[in-house]
Amino acid sequence: MKKKTVSVLLAAAMALGTLAGCGNSAGTQAPAAEEPAAEQPAAEEPAAEEPAAEEPAAEEPAAETATWEGTLKVAAFEGGYGADMWTQVVQAFEASHPGVTVELTVDKKIEDVITPGMKAGDYPDVVHCATGREAGLTETIMKENGLLALTDVMEMTVPGENVKVKDKIVPGFLDTLATNPYGDGVTYYAPMFYSPCGLFYNAGLLEEKGWTVPTTWDEMWELGDKAKAEGISLFTYPTAGYFDAFMFAALCSSGGSEFFDRCMSYEDGIWESEEVKKVFDIVAKLAEYTEPTTVANANNENFTKNQQLILDNKAIFCPNGTWLPAEMQDAPRSENFKWGFTALPAVNAGGTGSSFCWFEQMWIPAAAENQDLAKEFVAYMYSDEAAKIFAASNAIQPITGISASLEGDNKLFYSVYDSGATAVMGGFAATAPVEGASMKDALCRTVDSIVSGDKTVDDWVAECETISDKYRAALQ
Repeated sequence: MKKKTVSVLLAAAMALGTLAGCGNSAGTQAPAAEEPAAEQPAAEEPAAEEPAAEEPAAEEPAAETATWEGTLKVAAFEGGYGADMWTQVVQAFEASHPGVTVELTVDKKIEDVITPGMKAGDYPDVVHCATGREAGLTETIMKENGLLALTDVMEMTVPGENVKVKDKIVPGFLDTLATNPYGDGVTYYAPMFYSPCGLFYNAGLLEEKGWTVPTTWDEMWELGDKAKAEGISLFTYPTAGYFDAFMFAALCSSGGSEFFDRCMSYEDGIWESEEVKKVFDIVAKLAEYTEPTTVANANNENFTKNQQLILDNKAIFCPNGTWLPAEMQDAPRSENFKWGFTALPAVNAGGTGSSFCWFEQMWIPAAAENQDLAKEFVAYMYSDEAAKIFAASNAIQPITGISASLEGDNKLFYSVYDSGATAVMGGFAATAPVEGASMKDALCRTVDSIVSGDKTVDDWVAECETISDKYRAALQ
């Protein structure tokens, strides 16, 4: 089953691609202030300019490794990647910053560990804890305006390297509500480990039949007819809840990243738009090609039966995330089975495929004591050194070109954007609780009723618009 929220998942990495947002310290740098003085003699002695210009370059390693001192408190969520990678990253950071000591806390329930201290005014300097978790700590801090802006971190040079943080991060990750939660263009969350979502299939079956992976929905329907003639369904899904990634990707594909953000912000009338109708109509037609037992098993107890359908060649495509192969690693499968993965076809003719991307977040509390040193640590997260340590535990940073270092299935999954697919990121804007209503249920859970025929697309549109109105009134 999909791991809870963005604290998910994951493995491997993403290379260059087109991504849409479809959303008073103990550490100081004294030597940086000394450089202008070193440059003045060069201005007075033109003949000596060349040697003088070389001196700052010679001093740079010292500035990277010897100018920070103090104690940094780091709190990190222990997800499926384990705690060892955090220990190793901290050790590497301390080695490259000899004057720094890191007090590391890693726990599967990190919120329970650090919240009591925070209530007493004792804040970690850096927190790795994603949005969407049951405890809601990250959202609470955001709603209380307790986050430190990280826009200046994106302009910092990655420690030990000669490139800015923003230039290491795959384009698009900094243009989403998942990093800019207030929608004001200011980055408050640093994007961490990520996982692309899309359509999984048995590549061996398509090779055997001579069928090609559809790149348009018209091609998808043609494949559905061919498969139906051989007793194979085109589509299945684990539970309707998995349609969040599907719908987000399709909505962005239909109307673009700005349109997607309008959907996520509950704009009045947005769910009655033509762009939404296109997406809902696609799902309604997909329902005609969905394996008949899907809805009956689309629940927390039997969802793996639906996933098993693609391993048994009873259905071709199943929406999911990169955790699926590990989840089904011990399941029986057809002969010559091998995982295939593709983005959703473009909604509009001439468009590109789209794939929703889950990712975790790191942030600095506005009340953190060592903010400058905390920023240095966040910047270090995007170093090649840190990325290599994380990747060894299958936790992948959104760093450009990283998919080139992957192997096997992970290389296939994380190179989806290399082929031109748009990565869609973000989610619904934060609101006060809305009693008796769920925007996700309206958008995703209704799919069961569409597949069973109990509701029409018009019913779906009306329900989403009604619930969206309630959420808009509760916007923070």
